[in-house]
Amino acid sequence: MKYDFTIIGAGIVGLSTAFSLKKKYPNSNIAILEKEKSFSIHQSGNNSNVIHSGIYYKPNSKKALNCKKGYDLLLNFLKENNLPYEICGKLIVAINEHEEVELMKIFKNGKLNGLQDLKILNKKEIWKYEPNVNGFKAIHVPKAGITDYKLVSKKIYDILIENNVKFFFNHKVKDIIINKKEIQVLVENNKIIESDYVINIGGLYSDKLARLTTKIEHKIVPFRGEYYDLKPSASHLVKNLIYPVPNPNFPFLGVHFTRTVSGKIESGPNAVFAFSREGYSFYDFKIKDFIESIFYLGFIKIAFRYWKDGLMEIYRSINKKAYLKSMQKLIPSITIDDIEKGGSGVRAQAIKKNGDMVDDFLITKNGKVINVCNAPSPAATACFAIGEEITNLI
Repeated sequence: MKYDFTIIGAGIVGLSTAFSLKKKYPNSNIAILEKEKSFSIHQSGNNSNVIHSGIYYKPNSKKALNCKKGYDLLLNFLKENNLPYEICGKLIVAINEHEEVELMKIFKNGKLNGLQDLKILNKKEIWKYEPNVNGFKAIHVPKAGITDYKLVSKKIYDILIENNVKFFFNHKVKDIIINKKEIQVLVENNKIIESDYVINIGGLYSDKLARLTTKIEHKIVPFRGEYYDLKPSASHLVKNLIYPVPNPNFPFLGVHFTRTVSGKIESGPNAVFAFSREGYSFYDFKIKDFIESIFYLGFIKIAFRYWKDGLMEIYRSINKKAYLKSMQKLIPSITIDDIEKGGSGVRAQAIKKNGDMVDDFLITKNGKVINVCNAPSPAATACFAIGEEITNLI
C-alpha cells in the first residue's frame, strides 16, 4: 500500500489536514491511521466546544495567527455545511482589583491581535449580559461562540470518504522507518504503509511518535479536565459564556461556564495531573505512563514550582464542594444541589526539560516527516488554519 501522504491521528486537526491536502492536491492518495475505532475520540471529542476569538494568545504566535485565520475558515465551513453554531459572545470576569490588572493585560493583548468591538464592563454593565455574575470588571468578547466539534469532525470525515481518503482504524503505529525512496509506517497488525510524506498528529502520543524519527526537547504530560453540568433547574443562571481571569502561570483558562448548542450548561474544566495518558477519571492509572511523567525532569521542576496549585487541583477534583467554590466565585447563587458530574477530557500538554510548559502550537519538519508536537486549545477553532500550515510545509 503506497500513499502520497500518511497522517497519524484522526482527531479534528488530522482530519482538517487531510481536507487541506485534498484541496491542494485533489489527485493525491491519502491514508489516515488511527489507533481507536473511530475519529475524534480524545481531545477533539471532549472539549468545551467553544469557538475561540484569539484574545488570550501572544501576538504573532502560531496560536494567535492560526486562531484568527482558523476562526474565519471554521465559520465558513459551518455555514456551507449547515452545522449548528452561534456567535453568542463571552465575558472574561475579574472579581476584584487584583484580577483587574491581569484583565487589562488580556484586553490589550486582544487589541494587538486585531479583535474588534472589545468592551470593558463595570459591575452594572456585566449584569446586562449575565445577571447572576459576581464581577468587578469584565471584558465583553463579541466574537466568541459555540459549536459541536464532534459534528464538525463527522462532516469532514464524510467529505474525506467521498474524496477517497483511506481510513485505517484500530491501527496503532509501532515504528516509522525512513528509506531513500519512501517512508514505511509499521502498525501493530503487521501491516506496512508506504508513503512519500508522514504527518504525525498523534495528540497524547505525539511525542512518542516524533521520537521515532527525530530528537525533541519536550515530553507530553497529560492533564485531565473535569466538568460539572448545571441541572436544568439551574440553567437560567448562565446566558452564554463566562470565563474567569486565568492564572498567568498556566496555559489553562480556568473553570468557566459554557452554554452548548443543545442548551446544556457546562462548567469546567479544571486541570489535574492525570495518572495515565488516557486518564479520563481519577482512578485511571497506568504505571508506565505515571512513571514516565513523574520522573521526567521537566515535570519535576514544574511540580516543585507549582506544588500548591497542583494539590489544589487534585483536591478540587475529588471534593465536589471545593469545585463548587470555584464556580461560586463567578456565580455565588449556585448551590451544591444545582450541579451534577459531567464529562472529562485529557489535554496533551508539552513540557520542556527546564519545566516550562510549551504555550504555543509546536509544528516541526524533518525531511518528509512533519510532527505536530503541541496542539491544545484553540486547536479545534484553528484546525483548518493548522491544516493549511502543514500543507504549506510540503
